[in-house]
Amino acid sequence: MIIGVVNANREATIRLVVHGANGQSQEIEAVIDTGFLTLPSSLIALLGLSWPGRQQAMLADGVVRLFDVYGATVIWDGQLRTVETDSADTEPLLGMGMIYGHDLRIQVVSGGTVTIEALP
Repeated sequence: MIIGVVNANREATIRLVVHGANGQSQEIEAVIDTGFLTLPSSLIALLGLSWPGRQQAMLADGVVRLFDVYGATVIWDGQLRTVETDSADTEPLLGMGMIYGHDLRIQVVSGGTVTIEALP
């Protein structure tokens, strides 16, 4: 079993030891990259989401990028919830800001179950 921790930046992290070819090793903290809520620009246009502005975000590779931010309302755990979403031409992504306060379980196999449940 691997056990990690969610840090103050709402990043899911685990500790790993990485071994090199010359026998050296280094313990690192690795972030499980869950990103943030991101929707493709075509869907944002289709839904006519409001545009309050732009914000910076750091990507997994350390690059800081400017993103257009939109307001969206989603049904989350049976309730309407207003959230910010970034625009990126990729698949929709759900991040730690949305999942915060919940238990996330993933069976990491093809066809595995993903369960998100509110913490008490």
